[in-house]
Amino acid sequence: MHKQGSHLKSQPRLVLHLDQFDHNCNAIARQANDKTIRIATKSIRSIPVLKRILASSNVFQGLMCYNAQEALFLHNKGFDNILIGYPSVDREALKQIAEVNKNGAHIICMVDHLQQVDMVQQIAKQEKGFIPLCLDIDMSTRYGGKLHFGVRRSPLHKLSDVLAIADYIKKQSHLRLIGAMGYEAQIAGVQDNLPHHLVVNKWMQVLKKQSIPSVKKRRGELVAALKARGFSLLLVNGGGTGSLSTTVKEDAVSEVTVGSGFYSPQLFDYYKQPLGTKPAMFFTLPIVRKAAKNIYTCHGGGYIASGKSGDDKMPVPVYPAGSRLISVEGAGEVQTPVFIPKQSKEIGDIIVFRAAKAGEICERFNDILCISEGKVVGYMPTYRGEGECFY
Repeated sequence: MHKQGSHLKSQPRLVLHLDQFDHNCNAIARQANDKTIRIATKSIRSIPVLKRILASSNVFQGLMCYNAQEALFLHNKGFDNILIGYPSVDREALKQIAEVNKNGAHIICMVDHLQQVDMVQQIAKQEKGFIPLCLDIDMSTRYGGKLHFGVRRSPLHKLSDVLAIADYIKKQSHLRLIGAMGYEAQIAGVQDNLPHHLVVNKWMQVLKKQSIPSVKKRRGELVAALKARGFSLLLVNGGGTGSLSTTVKEDAVSEVTVGSGFYSPQLFDYYKQPLGTKPAMFFTLPIVRKAAKNIYTCHGGGYIASGKSGDDKMPVPVYPAGSRLISVEGAGEVQTPVFIPKQSKEIGDIIVFRAAKAGEICERFNDILCISEGKVVGYMPTYRGEGECFY
């Protein structure tokens, strides 16, 4: 980290509480259950932060990135063992990946369709390179063919479809199947302890409870079938922050992906099974107007999380205590009004917020102000601060 002169009150700032962040790293590492944990870069988006996680424990091994160009960026920054978590059709990036892999790098591409395999094979062959592949397998739970509990992600749900694409990959000259991944989003990414939603919470808890053994059984059968077919899988990846406690118990899984838990954003406050992490990432907005009694308007703030839109995707003011957004306005791109009871604030004072999700907030800031023991100790650049934007 490098020292810079700056003032919290002058502009919106992204803030990382290092003491609570380090606590989160330790809390996550303690739950690994002899598995390794791959870091989801989408939830971090800062090179120094990624390095801090990796240095905190040998449990953390490898990265799961979200973009092929990002994988090359991370490789150039000295990282290895990089799994691209999503299929890519970026031909130029795939050419470069084939080239760097030929020279000793270890960047793994994700596929779930024969057309993707054909494209990657063509590029790798053209470059006289090599690209290892990982299969993205759908781990959603289906009830009676009507209820789909999970995300719409990979088309590979049936064992026969998984084996068919695996056999097809085996025939390719410049590819090798080395891994399988299944993200049980219906367990890892679904809140089940929301305030004032008793019926929904109970329903989600029941579905999750039924889905956990189903996922374990399916994943075990899929991995066993691939190994019986002669495939030597170097990695079997599963889970996410919200399913860490259950995914690490699966014998078929070799590693679990975790990302959001390191920053512990607001969405993770509402899981029945607590992770044991503490809020570590915040952002501050300066007050620029006194709109009315107890209503203060901040500059900026419309950092809305991705996914289905709703109040749970908006940032939440956490300091001063009792602060809340104005329901008819929410958080705006250039201004955000906040109701603050029982306190008098001045223009130039700051309000502290938490974002709903983790790494997405880093796209809004060039650097992260780091605090420890109540003091500013430095700054860490985000991807954006290093001049990179992968979407």
